[in-house]
Amino acid sequence: MAAEGSAGDLLKVVTLLGAAVVAVPLFKRLGLGSVLGYLAAGLAIGPFGLGWISDPQTILHTAELGVVMFLFVIGLEMRPSHLWSLRREIFGLGSLQVVVCGALLTLVGVGFGFSWVVSFVCAMGFVLTSTAIVMQLLGERGDIAAPRGQKIVAVLLFEDLLIVPLLALIAFMAPDVGDAAATPSRWTTIGIAVGALAALVAAGVWLLNPLFRVLANAKAREVMTAAALLVVLGAALLMQLGGLSMAMGAFLAGVLLSESTFRHQLEADIEPFRGLLLGLFFLGVGMSLDLAVVASNAPLIVAGVLAMMIVKALCIYGVARIAKSSRADALDRAVLMAQGGEFAFVLYAAALGAGVIDATVNANMTAIVVLSMALTPLVVLAHRRLAPKAKVSLDGVETPEGRTGNVLIIGFGRFGQVASQGVLARGASITIIDRDTQVIRDAETFGFKVYYGDGARLDVLHAAGAHSARAILVCISDKAATTRIAENARIACPQAQVLVRAYDREHAIELLKTDIHYQVRETFESAMALSRRALLALGAADPEADRIMAEVRRRDGERLDIEAAGGLFAGRAMILGNAARKDP
Repeated sequence: MAAEGSAGDLLKVVTLLGAAVVAVPLFKRLGLGSVLGYLAAGLAIGPFGLGWISDPQTILHTAELGVVMFLFVIGLEMRPSHLWSLRREIFGLGSLQVVVCGALLTLVGVGFGFSWVVSFVCAMGFVLTSTAIVMQLLGERGDIAAPRGQKIVAVLLFEDLLIVPLLALIAFMAPDVGDAAATPSRWTTIGIAVGALAALVAAGVWLLNPLFRVLANAKAREVMTAAALLVVLGAALLMQLGGLSMAMGAFLAGVLLSESTFRHQLEADIEPFRGLLLGLFFLGVGMSLDLAVVASNAPLIVAGVLAMMIVKALCIYGVARIAKSSRADALDRAVLMAQGGEFAFVLYAAALGAGVIDATVNANMTAIVVLSMALTPLVVLAHRRLAPKAKVSLDGVETPEGRTGNVLIIGFGRFGQVASQGVLARGASITIIDRDTQVIRDAETFGFKVYYGDGARLDVLHAAGAHSARAILVCISDKAATTRIAENARIACPQAQVLVRAYDREHAIELLKTDIHYQVRETFESAMALSRRALLALGAADPEADRIMAEVRRRDGERLDIEAAGGLFAGRAMILGNAARKDP
């Protein structure tokens, strides 16, 4: 019997992993994102789909650890000074958004015929945005560290903090059962919460760094991983025992360790668990969608999802505009945050237990929240494809009309900045253009004058003085645009030396066919310098190292010429032949 039970548990694990492995790559290939893939997989294998998994609540409860670990990793990126700089967004923007959304969503509930109390509880649950979904979507597009991403993170942090007073408010709203001892117990609960928070801060300040220092000296990698998990889960447990949010405890632990020398090691140790458990959380959400409830109350649930998402999105957009965000950023925030979240389940369960709402309302609202979470990736995808591209802000940025100079540099990223140093040191007259307005503004703070312009356009090249330049340096990373600029410059500016940054070997071969004067692969020279240092480390003298590297350069140039001329296989054969030779 024990063996049969073990086999059954193992079958559930295999089912969960198999569903994720099949659904997520498929949905990402279709451009629908990984979150929707997890949700669809959970719905398919859950009790209301194929029925392969019968207890989604247990899985969902375990998978909440994924959200906990995710917020710990976010906390590691939030140094206390940076968090303090976001205080206006967290408490100002966050409170304004919660108050406005809560008030209008409560009116939506009243409009559906519910009492003020039930409408308020349902509204406040829906106000609590899904941290897991929003952070996953922000992470996939790389916006977490961007200014607009930081504002969204600040609001999410405020909403996570809000679960604590909301749960306390549910206790006050519970029907009176005549228990006079209830009032003191509430103050006791508040005291326990404050004590747990103080204990966590004290441990983070005085205990964690010495602990990790001792473990690092032991040189046992698996113990460091165990300690990282212990910190995350211990912080979450401490906050849970104090009646607070587990996710908030993990976030605070991350913040307290954000300036630690072990920060990167901790992040690397947690990352595999975070990703797997967060995926499991989304699977659990998909499995918890009760299709029978949706079918029996379809008109109410569909209307509720649409009404609450639309009203919440309008509120978020309005608040963002009041806070002086651009139209594009406000719309983006509204689309991302228009759903209910995982903490709604906690709030509704507490309200059900306290007798504030009944089982039918709980089931309907849970279905509404889950459907809103499932719809969010689709709404985000539709917004990305249908919304007009935001116009580039040219505030404080000039175009290069009528410029002249000895050198024209196209692209002023990290490659262009280094490439400009030599000509600047010689006192050459240079003109720099770039398409990224943020790069232009950042360069100005360091004393560089960069103009806005697309080097792939001939009219922009002429306006930037390419017709009078002695050298044109193409330093952008976009392969297709680089090739187009090189072709245009070579034909339209025959007096100039066209010197180009190549992305890789294949791109270098493509550029050689345009008959430019010089190309260099962006990592070639640094790799050659590293190779020369390796020769010195092996005991070679400087003359020998220089001779070997000169020979390597010669052979590489020969191979490039052969491949550019069309002899690709001959070039590859030369590579293999040279590699097989003992003498370099």
